[in-house]
Parts: sequence; C-alpha cells; structure tokens
Amino acid sequence: MSTGVIVVLCLVTVGVVIFATGIRIVRQATGVIVERLGKYSKTLDVGVHFILPLFDRTLPPVVLKERVADFKPQPVITKDNVTMQIDTVVYFQVTDVKLFTYGIEKPMQAIENLTATTLRNIVGELELDETLTSRETVNTKMRAVLDEATDPWGIKINRVELKNILPPKDIQDAMEKQMRAERERRESILRAEGEKKSNILVAEGEKQAVILKAEAEKERRLLEAEAEKAKFIAEAEGKAKAIELINKANPNSAYVTLEGYEALKILADGQSTKIVVPTEISNITGLLTSLSETIKTGTPSATKKTAKKQNKTN
Repeated sequence: MSTGVIVVLCLVTVGVVIFATGIRIVRQATGVIVERLGKYSKTLDVGVHFILPLFDRTLPPVVLKERVADFKPQPVITKDNVTMQIDTVVYFQVTDVKLFTYGIEKPMQAIENLTATTLRNIVGELELDETLTSRETVNTKMRAVLDEATDPWGIKINRVELKNILPPKDIQDAMEKQMRAERERRESILRAEGEKKSNILVAEGEKQAVILKAEAEKERRLLEAEAEKAKFIAEAEGKAKAIELINKANPNSAYVTLEGYEALKILADGQSTKIVVPTEISNITGLLTSLSETIKTGTPSATKKTAKKQNKTN
C-alpha cells in the first residue's frame, strides 16, 4: 500500500472521530449549556445536536423536572419567645437553564439558607398558638417570598410545606394534657347526647304504644257497638218476621200470641218450678194474666192457683 493511501485513510479516520465528538443527544426533561471558547453559546433542547469540535464544550445536563428538597429542622423563635424546631419541604423546578447555571453558585444551598431565613422572619411575627394553627398561612407566605427571591436564579418555587413543628418538651406535655381533656369533654358531650336521644326514643315509643292501645280499645268498642247494633237489628227483624207469619195464619191473635211466647220466655228464666199452659192458643190472654200474677207473687203455689182458676173460667 502506498504512502498516499495511508495518509488519506488516516485523515478520513481523524475526520470521522472529530465529527462524532461533535454530536450531542439531549434527553427528555433536561437542558444542556454549550460554551464556545469559554463563553455561553446556546442551550440545547431535547433531541440530536451538533457542536463544533475543539471549539464548543457542553456542561452537565440540568434536570427540568420538579424536584423536592427536604431540609433539616431549624430552630425558630416565636413572638412569645418559644423556641421550636421546624423542618420544611420545598418543591421547586428549574425554568431557565442559563440562569440556573450562571445565576448563583450552589443553588440548593442557597435555597436552604433562604428557606431558613424566611421561616424565622414569618414565625417570629406569630405566637405559639398561631404558629400551630396557621400552617397554611405560613406555607403561602413562604412560597411567595421564596419564589420571588429565586426567580433571578431560573428557579420556580411551586409549593412549601411545614413538615414538622416541635415545641419544647414541657409545652408538648401541656398540649397533650389539654388535648386529652378536650377529648374527654367531647366524649362526655357525645355520651350525654346519645343518652338524651335514647330517652327521647324510649318516650316516643311509649307514647306511640299508648296511642296504639287507645286506638285499639276504641276500635274494639266500635266493633262491639256494631255487633250489638247488628244483634238488635236481627232480633227486630226476627220479631217482625214472626209477626208477619202469625198474621198470615191468624191475624186477630198474632200479636197476643207472640207476646205470650215472650212472657213464657221471661217466666222460664225466673224462680218458678211449674208452669201451666192453656191447651188452646186462643186462651193466651188468660195465660198472660196467669204469668203476670206469677211474676208478681214470685211463688210456685200462687202460680199454680192462678193457672187452675183460669182453666176453670175457660
């Protein structure tokens, strides 16, 4: 192989290597700074890019995804001179790769220090009770202050959360006792409310039972009255039917005969042991007289004499 061919192959190989070193691939959710001869040149977005070998240099990729910074507890003094330990969680995102790279050195450390300072300023204006009950207010104020302060660094603060608030031990014990007393008070109130509702339900049940019993008694009396009424109507209809039948058989003595039968029924329920009945139904008038006398005297002998006398007369 001639010397010229070898030189050409070497030059081609060197060119390929140089060209390959100029290719840059940027991954999703990242940004890459390109410096040309030590000066900022451009920011590479997602995709394949080509830079000038030997002249351009790329810096480490900057993550553009939202990140979480969990900072260690910081001692904070409240307005009423109570020292508490508060740790915070900051959610932030890089919005400008150039500002994040050149805006400040060690941006994470800067965010931590800024968070601690802002927390002391805000909590220092609040008393202990306000600090414990106003987490949302503190979170909102801190996010606004941090977002404004980190904007020149190409960082956006999305959210700030107070993770833990730890008062001194003696205050924690007092708070626990207060919370225990409050729970017991609420439990007593709930128990009293439950007993009250139970008594009301029992009273309502007894009241309903009395009402139902009264209505049942009323219904029973109405049914008895209806039954008695139906009985009287049936007896009256029976008497009317009997009179009608007797009238058809013997119109002149129908009423007397029926009354005689009724008198016999009354007499049968009395104290008499012997009853004399006329042999002919036409003598029912005499029988009625005898029955009347028997009822008046109330003795069997009187009844017998009256009946014999009546038979002789007939």
